[in-house]
Amino acid sequence: MALGDTTLETARREDEAATSAAAPRPEGRVPGGTVARPPGLWAATRPLLMRLHFYVGVLIGPFLLVAATTGLLYTTSPQLEQFVYRHELHVTAQSASHAVPLAAQVAAGRAAVPDGTLQSVSPAAGPTDTTRVLFDAKGVPQGWSRTAFVDPYTGKVLGVLTTDGQWLPLRAWLDTLHRTLHLGAFGRNYSELAASWLWVEVLGGLALWLGVRRRRDRIRRTLLPRLRGPGHRRVLSWHAVVGLWVSLGLLGLSATGLTWSDHAGANVGQIRAQLKGGTPSVPTALPAHQATAHTRGSDVGIDAVVRSAHRAGLSGVLVVTPPAAPGRAWVVKENTRHWPERQDSVAVDPATGKVTAKLRFADYPLLAKLTRWGIDAHMGLLFGLPNQIALALLAATLIAMVLWGYRMWWLRRPTRSTCAAFGRAPARGAWRRLPGRVLAPAVLAVAVLGYYLPLLGIPLLVFLATDLAVGAVVRRRAAAAGVAR
Repeated sequence: MALGDTTLETARREDEAATSAAAPRPEGRVPGGTVARPPGLWAATRPLLMRLHFYVGVLIGPFLLVAATTGLLYTTSPQLEQFVYRHELHVTAQSASHAVPLAAQVAAGRAAVPDGTLQSVSPAAGPTDTTRVLFDAKGVPQGWSRTAFVDPYTGKVLGVLTTDGQWLPLRAWLDTLHRTLHLGAFGRNYSELAASWLWVEVLGGLALWLGVRRRRDRIRRTLLPRLRGPGHRRVLSWHAVVGLWVSLGLLGLSATGLTWSDHAGANVGQIRAQLKGGTPSVPTALPAHQATAHTRGSDVGIDAVVRSAHRAGLSGVLVVTPPAAPGRAWVVKENTRHWPERQDSVAVDPATGKVTAKLRFADYPLLAKLTRWGIDAHMGLLFGLPNQIALALLAATLIAMVLWGYRMWWLRRPTRSTCAAFGRAPARGAWRRLPGRVLAPAVLAVAVLGYYLPLLGIPLLVFLATDLAVGAVVRRRAAAAGVAR
């Protein structure tokens, strides 16, 4: 029999077996007269999880592999940034009394970017750091800036770079590679697709591995990989055990990745707003009499503004933003994004230099704090170098798990054929074995998840439609082959 006939025959037998298993027995009896006992919940659910885990692994695996590889590259960016841009970032430490006024440093930055509009200023946070003066300039991509790096002791501009906020070009390039593959808005779909399905793969894999019945050495076989044994089982053991150990980290990456994704992130933002968990901002509107003084041109200057912020308790890395319009205050915000985070901000009256409002990070809604912590942990900022190492290990293990998955698929291929072939998928028809009490709420839950996570729901519909179409084609060809014989 030819390979194609073998494949069709195997598919036909699997489909008939699945249909037979799914069909109810009349009067609850089986041939032989004994009463048929319905399968338990796990026995009915496991085949569906197997098929879902298999197809998601095969079809979403490439997206996970790319996301993990680019994420692994990104974890190196802080150290690379410090090395590549050491000339712009660092100076020889001197006494603070030798520093030139911040206003003079801003003026030097303006001279270096003459066509720019001042966006913000980040004063030197340490004795060896430079001051960053950010401008909105022509020809710069939206959301990016032209940043002048100024020596705080001499007022000399050490360099001008195009930056993405606080990210310098190298880190910004790696960050964009990870998020969009440099394909623009369309490219964001790839990373959101990976984040939308990663948690499904992790939870499904956990359920399948922990649900395996083991007669002996259960704890050891669950928690430690096989070092010997048949190839498929050994690879499966490594795939499952490593996945078990890193499951919490992968779930965290999936959740935080979705937080600022395009489609799902917008839905998450709406939910946060409805739960009053959005990130607040310090009010900048001035009282009428103070706004009038500001329109008359009275401004104490950036040095006085920063001194007021220091007196209000702000320290560390600061971002100073000039008034957005007449009648608005300066804003000074802390930007220390490692533990413990410092994100306090104050509004300062340009006419008097007095603090008109203060917002403490401790007063943020819990959801806003969790979002901030989650994003910073995802980016390797929250706990510094240990955070980077943890992310690198997660990325490397995810790469290994995807490759192990494809290896298992290859090891399950037919070996008697002279033609190359991959392993078979788990049998079809698994969803028909689910009891109605499980299937109905499962369909409802999937519908809700698909609405809020579009790149989970849309591919799932495509998977289902494709699976039904393939099943129909296989049955028709198998029937035709049977008639022909």
